[in-house]
Formats: sequence, structure tokens, C-alpha cells
Amino acid sequence: MGSYRERLLVPVSYWLLAVPVVVSLGAEAYFFVDGWIPPLVICAFAAIVATFLGHWSSATIEVTGGVLRAGKDTLPLGEAGQVLALDERQSAQLRGPKGDPAALLLLRPYLKRAVYVGIADPGDGVPYWLVATRHPEELAAAIEAGRPSDGRPSDGSPAGDGHAGGRQAAEHQPGDWESVG
Repeated sequence: MGSYRERLLVPVSYWLLAVPVVVSLGAEAYFFVDGWIPPLVICAFAAIVATFLGHWSSATIEVTGGVLRAGKDTLPLGEAGQVLALDERQSAQLRGPKGDPAALLLLRPYLKRAVYVGIADPGDGVPYWLVATRHPEELAAAIEAGRPSDGRPSDGSPAGDGHAGGRQAAEHQPGDWESVG
């Protein structure tokens, strides 16, 4: 059974960049008033930015017990279809022009690579999950290893359905792209 856990921590550079931005924006208050209000504005900006970056850092990806958890969302691995570790270019395409607006996304701007998890039967309207990660190959392998062994092909399509390699034909499947550039 596959087991994987990753916390999507915000890089230190984001925290360091936040300091001059907060001080610069908060210092703008000195143009309008003096006294204790500008430091209060700087503290308020610092609290807002720290809360935002802390919230970004709270997202966790976990594969355990036959379930994929990405942030607050959960997917039983028996419902997962095709699983692909994407490079930066493929991830950018699925985040943008080739992406499906109905897809479930867990993305962070500081993570350029992702894992595509197709849904075998997208009955609830979600065709796939796109999960940003620092280790896409390891996450994809954990998802594959954590699937129930019920005789289904690894891409989630029914056995013997006539598709080459068992792939489903859909416009958003990154494995079918000729060029992503």
C-alpha cells in the first residue's frame, strides 16, 4: 500500500520578501498621520500577510489507507483513473489554457510541478485533480501503489474498451498531448 505525506510549506524567500513589502506599504501611513497609527498599520499588514502565508503553508497532501487527501479534499483511490507526474510545462498547460474549469485544483505559485489524477467515473462533474507537489514522481507512485487491486487498468478505464493503452479519449488528458509548448 502506498504511503506519502507532504506539507506544502511556503518557501523562506516569500517570508523574507514579505518584510520589506509590509514595511513599505505600512510606511505610507506616515504621509497622512504621525504618532502611533503608522506602526499600528504596519502591524496590521504584518498580521494579514502572516495569516495568508500561514494558511498557504497549512495544505497537506497525503496518500494513506486507500485515500488521497489534498488539502481538505479526499479521493478514494478506487475512484482514481490515470495518474501522471507532470513536468513544469505540462503543469502550466493544465493550470491555464488546457485546463478544465471543473477540475479540482490544489496549486501553489511556488510549486511548478504537479500530479494529474484522472477520475475514472466523473459523475459529480470533476474530471480530474491537479495537485501541486515538490515530488510528483513519488506522489504518483504512492497513488498507484495505494490503489485497490480489483483488476482495473491503472488508468481507470474498463478492461478491453478498445482504447490504445487503455487511455480514455478526452481533450484534457495530458498523456495525449503532442506538444505542450
